[in-house]
Amino acid sequence: MSPSGLYERIHRLVRRIPPGKVTTYGQIAAMLGDCTPRQVGYAMHSVGPDDLVPWHRVVNSKGKISVRANGERSPEQRAMLESEGVEFDTEGRIDLEKFCWVVPGNLPGPPTRIWRRSEAPKG
Repeated sequence: MSPSGLYERIHRLVRRIPPGKVTTYGQIAAMLGDCTPRQVGYAMHSVGPDDLVPWHRVVNSKGKISVRANGERSPEQRAMLESEGVEFDTEGRIDLEKFCWVVPGNLPGPPTRIWRRSEAPKG
């Protein structure tokens, strides 16, 4: 499968994550079954400023915002999640027991409200 075809499938699944919920790179990879968490990360990195993909709702397996290439975590991502009601502890972790998206059996219905990066609250 080409990267663009895989990325489209990843983006389609990520569009289903509702506001106020998150999932992990590994969970997305497991749901799709034919990619790795790293590939999911690359797909999230490929999201453009006007793409309707809620990239900010995907976090690492520890419930933290992943470190970017510059060695820092994204304050923009945190601000977007907090604006949706997601809470962080003092170590910057999200309680995955509370905020992790539980995948419905057949993913019915349209995608949820999605922020464009250009509309996102700034952190």
